[in-house]
Amino acid sequence: MVPSNPVPEGVRLGYVTTPDRVKLRYAIWPKSAGPHRGTVCLVQGRTEYIEKYFETVADFQARGFAVATFDWRGQGGSDRLIGHPHVGYVDRFEDYWTDLKTFHGQILLPDCPPPFYLVGHSMGGLVALDAATRDRMMFDRMFLSAPMVSLAGMEHSIGAWGAFAEALSFLGLGAMPLKRKGDSRPDEAHFTRSPLTSDLLRYTRMVDTIRADDGLYIGSPSFRWLAAAMKAMTETNRENFASRLQIPLLVLAAARDTIVSTPALEQLGLRLRNGRHMVIAGAKHELFMETDAVRGQVLAAFDAFITHQTR
Repeated sequence: MVPSNPVPEGVRLGYVTTPDRVKLRYAIWPKSAGPHRGTVCLVQGRTEYIEKYFETVADFQARGFAVATFDWRGQGGSDRLIGHPHVGYVDRFEDYWTDLKTFHGQILLPDCPPPFYLVGHSMGGLVALDAATRDRMMFDRMFLSAPMVSLAGMEHSIGAWGAFAEALSFLGLGAMPLKRKGDSRPDEAHFTRSPLTSDLLRYTRMVDTIRADDGLYIGSPSFRWLAAAMKAMTETNRENFASRLQIPLLVLAAARDTIVSTPALEQLGLRLRNGRHMVIAGAKHELFMETDAVRGQVLAAFDAFITHQTR
């Protein structure tokens, strides 16, 4: 229990096993107020974990939504896939689709009230976009926060980086971490340089949570993860990708994002036939962890696109 990060009331924790025998940790909550509106399925970004979203879970509960979330394979409280527990790893990006499909079929459908709305951040947003091309009927709407369709400053080199990482993986170096300065453990001393949020209290809450359970920490991505992610991002940047997205979709981009490419998100947004995009001024990458002023805009967009559509 972390005093700065209280658990929303009514949580039920458990584990579900995928067809390829990976154990995923999940959590579900009932609504706490208002009329019944269905369930928000919250999917996280790379390095993230259930505990990071407690505040946001409570926001959705108060709007009348049940909330269901889980930790992706290789992070949070789910099974690690390689010997180094703090290196991000996945064999194929399609494995995240396996995680989402398993959670949807074994937990969301039998245990949570419909209709179902997906809220995805960063890497989770990329998985959600892939899922929308595979199964239009899984979710009624998708609300994506800075989905990882390209990396900032690498818009024209995604393919080259992917090929490089694939080659290293072929040589048996896939589990090797790509070490970067920004992948160190969260610490108050790093706040002014943080690309994640400009809100000190919420950043400190991340620090407190990792200090309380170091097993939640994920640092550098592996070259195998990089190869898988670059391949998935390349697909979303194809001219015909947006036309394959038939689900109602709202994409939020952060104006000050130095992790995910905001111009790439704007390009995707302009191509959407059944969705739209918004750029949130003054925001860094983690929109749900930002200042009250930014979060207010994000939640207002959520209400307009999802909450008010359930009436």
